[in-house]
Amino acid sequence: MKGEVLPLAVPVGVSNRHMHVSQADLESLFGPGYRLKPYRELSQPGEYAAEETVTIVGPRGVIEGLRLLGPPREHSQIELAVTDTYRLGIRAPVRESGDLEGTPGIAVVGPRGALNLPRGVIVAARHIHMDEANARKWGLKDGQRVRVLVPGERGLILHNVIVRVSPVARLELHLDTDEANAAMLKNGDVVHILRP
Repeated sequence: MKGEVLPLAVPVGVSNRHMHVSQADLESLFGPGYRLKPYRELSQPGEYAAEETVTIVGPRGVIEGLRLLGPPREHSQIELAVTDTYRLGIRAPVRESGDLEGTPGIAVVGPRGALNLPRGVIVAARHIHMDEANARKWGLKDGQRVRVLVPGERGLILHNVIVRVSPVARLELHLDTDEANAAMLKNGDVVHILRP
């Protein structure tokens, strides 16, 4: 195996399909003045899973119970696993969060209304949230791509893992359900960055 392993244990966070919603789209789906109700906190500070869910409708299929995440964002965005895109009959690109240019849209149905989201469906690029202290210590920069060693019975090396550095980040590798299942990973499992 090429590449020295950094002595930095990175916990895994498995991300299920979900929707980040703008306030305007939230009101279209749930009614004027509606506010998300936090259900549980997520690993990254200030983010939470909301009580609210919606249904998304693609050309070939439907997914019900798609969880909304808060707080609301400037633009709505739906993050799916590749398996979900097959079920819906759409082709969503692998993108970093917020990079929505040229992405497909989808119909979204809520309890008080529906909307045709013109764009914003992506397969989220795998990434590591990292605080500034760890980034400095290990010589890593925001936006840098690294390789990650996954140990275990179905061990593998993940390429093109994007490092996201933030003052408030909690160290964690985010994978979608397809990626985690392929490597038999679950929340809290530990992986290691290979030295660039």
